[in-house]
Amino acid sequence: MNIFLVILGTAILFAVLLEAFESIILPRRVTRRFRLTRLFYRMTWIPWRALGQRMNSLKTRESFFSYFGPLSLLFLLVVWANGLVVGFACLILAAGPPAETYKIPMHFVDALYMSGTNFFTLGLDEVVPRTASTRFLTVTEAGVGLGFLALVIGYLPVIFQSFSNREVSVVLLDARAGSPPTAAELLRRHAYRGGFEALERLFFEWERWSAELLESHLSYPVLCYFRSQHDNQSWLGALTAILDACALTIVGVEGACVKQAQLTFAITRHAVVDLAQIFHATPRPPRQDRLPPAELARLRQSLRDGSLKLRAGDGEDRQLNDLRAMYEPYVNALAEFLAIKLPPWIHSQKIVDSWSTSAWGRISGAGHEDDIGARIDEHL
Repeated sequence: MNIFLVILGTAILFAVLLEAFESIILPRRVTRRFRLTRLFYRMTWIPWRALGQRMNSLKTRESFFSYFGPLSLLFLLVVWANGLVVGFACLILAAGPPAETYKIPMHFVDALYMSGTNFFTLGLDEVVPRTASTRFLTVTEAGVGLGFLALVIGYLPVIFQSFSNREVSVVLLDARAGSPPTAAELLRRHAYRGGFEALERLFFEWERWSAELLESHLSYPVLCYFRSQHDNQSWLGALTAILDACALTIVGVEGACVKQAQLTFAITRHAVVDLAQIFHATPRPPRQDRLPPAELARLRQSLRDGSLKLRAGDGEDRQLNDLRAMYEPYVNALAEFLAIKLPPWIHSQKIVDSWSTSAWGRISGAGHEDDIGARIDEHL
């Protein structure tokens, strides 16, 4: 028996099974610095992102990025399966021919063939194990193959259910905060009788959403690569808009729900910090200030026009900058790593919400859709 092949095969099997266990079954973040799964995503996402960023069309670029999450997940499962087949092939080759009548010498290609038929339980009559060691390996690999298939069958629905749950709140934010969502638009659209009560409920819902995002995306980081349905929407953009709105509310939108904004800010900031650590994305401020003094003044004027008043002064400006420093470096790091554009604090021009238009309307020239959206938007 070849000891080197035994050690090599055992090491491959242990590494692959450990990665599969940590990625599929273990319900918590893995703090181990080196992981094969993380290396796999680094080696595939970085060139994929570089290729996508060369595309000029936003629609084409986002469509290209949207393929990475599902494809990488399927390809990762294939890599794991191949790793298990290779690991067992090493053990089969070390154990020797399955029977005395089998051809000698036995090559690695023959061992791979035997391992593949065992793993996928093909049950071919060409290779029948006769020795005790090859029988043990055959039964063991068949059991591992069936177990792996069962895990995959249960794993994929969990991933897509988590993705669906995440996107529901992102889509609901469209009519409440614009497309893409901004803090100024979110607050302005709640400037009506009973609006602050609705804003408080919204912050509470996003507090729970952020907690669910934290749990699901730490356990299954691949979800971070899954893109939203619309090019102007993203889970990170929505998260940033909520953080911006909470920061403004805490600083002082008179009469608003400050306490709930503080609670939502806390758990949302927790989510972005932990996710940045998962991807080893070094926090750094945006290259261009998202809210320079001129934009802040325009934001205050926009809220004032919407019957809201944001307390102003040097103390409030310092507090707002302190709050921004607590999360902007992390959301910026995630945005750069995942190639997601962050929303502004306030739109530079009037925008049309995604819900108020459609591709059919644009193709047929039915411009009345935008007019309807604009009229309804005035009452939001």
